[in-house]
Amino acid sequence: MSGTVAEKLIADHLVDGEATPGTEIGIRVDQTLTQDATGTLVMQELAALGLDRARTERSVQYVDHNLLQADERNAEDHEFLRTAAQRFGLWYSRPGNGVSHPTHMQRFGVPGKTLAGSDSHTCAAGSLGMLAIGVGGLDVARAIAGEPLYLRMPRIWGVELTGELPPWVSAKDVILELLRRHGVAGGVHRIIEYHGPGLAGLTAMDRHVLANMGAELGATTTVFPADDAVRAFLRAEDRADDFTPIAADPDARYDIDERIDLSTVEPLVARPSSPGDVVPVREVAGTPVGQVVLGSSANPGLRDYAVAGAIVAGRRIADTVSFDVNPTSREILVDLTRMGVVARLIQAGARLHQTGCLGCIGMGQAPAAGTNSLRTFPRNFPGRSGTPDDRVWLCSPETAAASALTGTITDPRELADRLGLAYPELTPPEHASVDTGMVVAPPPRAEALAIEPVRGPNISELPELDPLPDTIEAPVLLVLGDDVSTDEVSPAGAAALPYRSNIPKLADFTFTRLDPDYPRRARETGTHVVVAGANYGQGSSREHAAITPRYLGMRVVLARSYARIHAQNLANFGVLALEFAEPGDAAGIRVGTTLRLTGLRAALGAGDTLTVHDLDAGRDIPVRHRLSPRQVRMVLAGGLIPLLRNESG
Repeated sequence: MSGTVAEKLIADHLVDGEATPGTEIGIRVDQTLTQDATGTLVMQELAALGLDRARTERSVQYVDHNLLQADERNAEDHEFLRTAAQRFGLWYSRPGNGVSHPTHMQRFGVPGKTLAGSDSHTCAAGSLGMLAIGVGGLDVARAIAGEPLYLRMPRIWGVELTGELPPWVSAKDVILELLRRHGVAGGVHRIIEYHGPGLAGLTAMDRHVLANMGAELGATTTVFPADDAVRAFLRAEDRADDFTPIAADPDARYDIDERIDLSTVEPLVARPSSPGDVVPVREVAGTPVGQVVLGSSANPGLRDYAVAGAIVAGRRIADTVSFDVNPTSREILVDLTRMGVVARLIQAGARLHQTGCLGCIGMGQAPAAGTNSLRTFPRNFPGRSGTPDDRVWLCSPETAAASALTGTITDPRELADRLGLAYPELTPPEHASVDTGMVVAPPPRAEALAIEPVRGPNISELPELDPLPDTIEAPVLLVLGDDVSTDEVSPAGAAALPYRSNIPKLADFTFTRLDPDYPRRARETGTHVVVAGANYGQGSSREHAAITPRYLGMRVVLARSYARIHAQNLANFGVLALEFAEPGDAAGIRVGTTLRLTGLRAALGAGDTLTVHDLDAGRDIPVRHRLSPRQVRMVLAGGLIPLLRNESG
């Protein structure tokens, strides 16, 4: 068919609905990705669904988030995930093998395939010409069980790249430029598709940077063509046979058009505490920094470390800076070692950490309170680093390395002029140090069915979810602003993450970054309502941000608008997500206001408009929902698992 890359990928996998923007569609899923911060619930959901064996072409369970083993809990999760992956027929990437997104790209990514992952940065695989979408764990569990992935058909946002990047500017600056223009909600219900002559200068791993941080724009996913850059990447990974060319047709038309002249992009930085608060580095140059961190799925490539190593080679970082390096995969770490990059970084004063997400998810490397931490990460939401009073900035490897040397935020172009540095010319190895020994294949079916997953004492059962009452009369326990992230609903960090598979205990952390007393008040109150602003639930795909408040009694959220993944997660666990028909109606609602909804079953079945009665003010508030008929059935049943249980008998 004639069309864009995104349209072709969707058409090849469409199994339900019509690909008209705004309507719900179902697509066939070829591959799935789960990681340890979300995977333990997925494995429990597979058991609840009664799955015998994964029905995808390939499903992979990674261990890359909860790597710090300060006590027994993370180790228990790892053993549960290893044995559950064997039981259900998933591949298992062992702790230390690498961050899921670049590792999946290296080992399993295939142009033209679909990938559903229980991590919002799953979209990074779009760099290979895949349709890769981050969703909640329950949606991934359904995909593993062979069911379609349902989503609202996005609009296609074509971003034409022209020109070439100047020295000291890299792919991270390009995605920061898009965030500078559009903010953290600019891509909601859109697929970003990059095209144009500027692509010729971007490697597959450069494209990974752009695709990964499409999640920060709120985009459904990002896609690139599968061209010579993708062919070269797969050849270097000894997977040349997996290459299939995919390109948009010359007459392809996009729903939204945009252009970026790469030659005009300059070093950029996102200020604390939003990926969308982007300014030129030169405007904040001189700001002191106490920590600089290289790594994460946002800058995972060999060149990202190698360029930093070249900048600091033969020099010492500032005495005031902790320079932390998180390699993203064992393969990349081996190649960096062979190239001498690791030695250059360490000799400059870097602290080398194990391969994994680590500081990106607040599992270690928490900065000192009130100090500036400059990171090549995708997110800087408040407190995500593990420090409540953090000040995290996001930047490119070039800016990070320059700033590590000076101890202040530094434009790498200025440092180059001062020191007489030429922009590094890097020569990566023609063939990567491929190592498949840390990825364990699933056993044969007969052997797998006899395996019982090992459940440590920290692994709880999924909570029982009751149907939505026909009448809800409940107080408002929280009134929140715009852009509340799932990090603020269910925090990351070394304190909370070890309880990812223990919902009753994890519930103790719910909303505590916004109201430390919320868990106690919620337990005492029972059924309650949360009111929020625009783009509620941005960021991580973690379904815990829907499960734990539901466990504590939250049955309704009333917001101006929702982030895509979180809206689906709320429906998956039976929480009714409503929007104000008139945003100004939120002004009169306070903590303690009692709201009443009546005749919910009839109202939800009849259309998308409802009325909320404010008992304190004696007024009716018109609201709407954006649930599909499938999602309405889910919410009424109390969630997807109760619905499936009811439908099966």
